[in-house]
Amino acid sequence: MTSTKAHAIRSRSLKASIGGVAILATTALVLSGCAPTDEGSTPAGDLTLKIGTALPQTGNLAFLGPPEEAGVAYAASQVSAYAETTGLSLEIVYGDSGDTDNKAYETEIPRLLGEDVSAILGAASSGVSLQFIDQVTGAGVIQFSPANTSDAFSTYDDNGLYFRTAPSDVLQGEVLGNLIAEDGNQTLGMIVLNDSYGTGLAKYVTEAFEAAGGEVVAAPTYNTGDTTFDAQISEVLAADPDAIALITFAEVSTIIPNVVSDFPAEKLYFVDGNLANFGDEFAAGTLTGAKGTLPGLSVDTLGDFTSALDAFLAEEGSDALDEYSYAAESYDAVILLSLAALAAGSTEGADVAAKLQEVSGGSGDGEKCTTFEACADIILGGGVADYDGVSGPITFDEVGDPTEASIGIYIYGDDNTYTAY
Repeated sequence: MTSTKAHAIRSRSLKASIGGVAILATTALVLSGCAPTDEGSTPAGDLTLKIGTALPQTGNLAFLGPPEEAGVAYAASQVSAYAETTGLSLEIVYGDSGDTDNKAYETEIPRLLGEDVSAILGAASSGVSLQFIDQVTGAGVIQFSPANTSDAFSTYDDNGLYFRTAPSDVLQGEVLGNLIAEDGNQTLGMIVLNDSYGTGLAKYVTEAFEAAGGEVVAAPTYNTGDTTFDAQISEVLAADPDAIALITFAEVSTIIPNVVSDFPAEKLYFVDGNLANFGDEFAAGTLTGAKGTLPGLSVDTLGDFTSALDAFLAEEGSDALDEYSYAAESYDAVILLSLAALAAGSTEGADVAAKLQEVSGGSGDGEKCTTFEACADIILGGGVADYDGVSGPITFDEVGDPTEASIGIYIYGDDNTYTAY
């Protein structure tokens, strides 16, 4: 059995349990580097890898679109900068996933497939990805998500063509459930998005919280496209819980004012689908003390990456980012796809997919490297590269899930923005 390493980024250690195995969460990951090899290496041939994106430009996760697309563009620039050495050029075709209400994917996925892409990066939402995974993988194209966390993908029949750089909700649910219990709460209410992401994450939060001795006293659901949540809020508040977890997407902006008017903010818990910097969207102090979880290393830990990403965007004349959620995972996805194409000497979807586990370190016999250039030099020199990404070591298992991941824990300040806890 492949073990998963959970790393909770916080000031003290946290226990998580995955598949009955106790895991000690530590404060950070240590990534090892390597030196380029064989300066005289020559490219295997001229390759053009075309990647489409189906990331949320619209819909209830639209706040994740800018950081994800920025991560894609930054990675593509680095691959292209080394094209003269590798012979691998990269073309990105940007598209919109939308959500299950506006269904932008219904026109965007056929358009991207019509562009003869080798891989489609997206969607961010697990529920949206499940709407078109058969269409993509059935066409022999890789679907690679930087943000899908539903456990449904771990057993999905995807022809070996689905991969993700975000960990399954098994991990986030256990970290969040244990956090809520550690904070001294004995009863928990939840408001849950009724899709594979929301109900799946709620399940694992519940299991962890109850295993720690707590009780979930209310967990009403709502559907994508709903605009009023009075019934769900009333049901949860009537149960008088010690804490409330909001397992939602952008609908949280409508939910928050009606919850905090009758419930202390420091007993609210957010998840990756709604953890955002709200700033002056709410009055100062509205969310002071609220906490949340987000897969991936913290912005503080990713300081070098986010600074470099900011500099890249400024140089390109692009808008500055307000959020960085899943930027690193998107960056890593593009780097991994490019390395796999280079290792395969091919841009055919099945050929690239067959090398993704290897270049992530999943084969167990690669040489560690932390940049596209260093990993490419290993491949060109006849070796096996093991890419450790900016979002974590990744290391795909046989179903395309990362076997090593981090869960960041955050807390809101008086300015309604979050920092590492």
